[in-house]
Amino acid sequence: MAEETTNESLEFRTEVRQLLNILAKSLYTKRELFLRELISNASDALHRVQFEMLTNRDVVDADAELAIRIEADEDAQRLTISDTGVGMTHEELIQDLGTIAHSGALAFLRSLEEGQEPADVIGQFGVGFYSVFMVADEVTVRTRSYRPEAEAWRWRSEGDSSFTISPGEMENRGTTIEIALREDASEFASPWRLKQIIKKHSDYVSFPIYVNGEIANQQTALWRQLPQEVDEAEYNDFYHQLTLDFEPPLLHIHLVTDVPIHVRSLLYVPCKRRQDLPALQETRGLRLYSRKVLIEEKNEELLPEYLAFVKGVVDSQDIPLNVSRESVQSSLTMSRIRKILTGRVIKSLKALADEDVERYRTFWESFGLFIKQGVITDPAHREALLPLLRFPSSDPAIERTSLAGYVERMDDDQEAIYYILGDDERAVTHSPHLDYFRSHDIEVLYLLDPFDGVMMREVANFADLPLQNVDAPDLDLKQPATSEEAAAEEEGIELEPLVSHIKRTLGERVTDVRTSEMLTDSPGRLISPEGGADRDLRRVRRLMGEQAEPPKHQMEINPRHALIRNLARRLEREPKDSLIDASIHQLYENLLLLEGVHPNPAQMVPRIWELLKSATTPEE
Repeated sequence: MAEETTNESLEFRTEVRQLLNILAKSLYTKRELFLRELISNASDALHRVQFEMLTNRDVVDADAELAIRIEADEDAQRLTISDTGVGMTHEELIQDLGTIAHSGALAFLRSLEEGQEPADVIGQFGVGFYSVFMVADEVTVRTRSYRPEAEAWRWRSEGDSSFTISPGEMENRGTTIEIALREDASEFASPWRLKQIIKKHSDYVSFPIYVNGEIANQQTALWRQLPQEVDEAEYNDFYHQLTLDFEPPLLHIHLVTDVPIHVRSLLYVPCKRRQDLPALQETRGLRLYSRKVLIEEKNEELLPEYLAFVKGVVDSQDIPLNVSRESVQSSLTMSRIRKILTGRVIKSLKALADEDVERYRTFWESFGLFIKQGVITDPAHREALLPLLRFPSSDPAIERTSLAGYVERMDDDQEAIYYILGDDERAVTHSPHLDYFRSHDIEVLYLLDPFDGVMMREVANFADLPLQNVDAPDLDLKQPATSEEAAAEEEGIELEPLVSHIKRTLGERVTDVRTSEMLTDSPGRLISPEGGADRDLRRVRRLMGEQAEPPKHQMEINPRHALIRNLARRLEREPKDSLIDASIHQLYENLLLLEGVHPNPAQMVPRIWELLKSATTPEE
């Protein structure tokens, strides 16, 4: 009775109560997954205490076996799951089992509303512990932290609106979960059934799992086996346990090498970015082992930031077991491992791109931006990354192309790879910069990501060919367009007065105005000023929501276009006509709009009304 008087009764959050109600009353399929979730939590607790004891032996039960023990009592319909992990303090118990999962609970409930299979996504939202209420009438958790001064505590709930916490009695370090099984969940009191579930879902857990005193899992360190000894199902099962992503990975990379350094590694590329699942948006990093002992749960130094999507484990006996986290990050061994892993991942992605176009397209749609980041930030691997790039193209028959594919389709006399920057494919398709290239059947790459311009400034060339922006002022094209000036002169149109008038009208908004040798269908275009870095950074700032004045371009006009000819004639006949200046301003701002740099398109509307009014006024 003394223990009961010190009970502390607490309420679950509303979202957690909703979750418990669903788990207890609605989910009857795949209920076996509760065991997988509890074993996964126990394994995490063991990994954490293992890491702690690398540098600190002042813990409770320092010599206790790192293991998970399951006791099943078929007569009493009870199940007990114990581990010798880090355990929990009073505050951690409240946080971990009472409130921390509220955001995950909301995401889980939302996934149910969206029609996802509930049992398949348990654990991906931080709600794994609560899955026990699919099979339990009552759950009691007894726990004691590894800290020598920590006391034992007891947590109890029937899966309703509240839970209680009270002082407990526990001599050993770790956590014990006592489950009173529901009448319709009696199968989970069978040792045979429990071993079957463990074999299916938890065979690769790194610590021994005992069921009624008998070992139930292989504890196979899959990454330490030879690749020819592992089948695809085993790779996928291990990926599921490692990441909680229950879709098969797009790619696995099994690395076994002893020269120049001993490395055993198993890396995975997910099939897609799972931005909808909070648990899969964790801090980047790979699990780092030394001789199967976990050194660090998420080491961020093993791969560069642009390969953050890669998941997996790395084991090297060249890393000392007693190394500190700071030493790991700064060691020469780590630098060598990083170089090996980075090269292998890039090589494997290149092989995927060459061998399976469809699967690589899936990869690119999710992770292409990461590869572009690598091209910008990693000069050492830039040449290796370039073949991985994919771009939309002006060729309607090409969905996405590599740089090598573009080069293969070039005419022999083409001396550059051409590209255009823009915000979306529909906009760049109608860009006046493409007039010349359309008329001469020259393919142009569409670069539509905000950072593409920055990336191309780092690339400069590919296959000994320069990469050139079609709006560059210094394009050297072998086939000059038909002389627009000659065509205009044949009709008696004087161009120079119009060019001079446009310069005066636009003033400092442009650096120069000239007739074009490039335009065929468009009335004009704006050419980037020298020093395109400012242009590229401006696109990035615009993405970040920063307002900026449009850059000063050089303006080209097309004397073959009816609009330019009409303006030239009107200027000759009525040089004071206000409609001329209004048309010039509108032409300029239309070109800004096509460039995607107009700061306020709505301000054009009043002028457009005036132009429409003039155009529709009946002649007297």
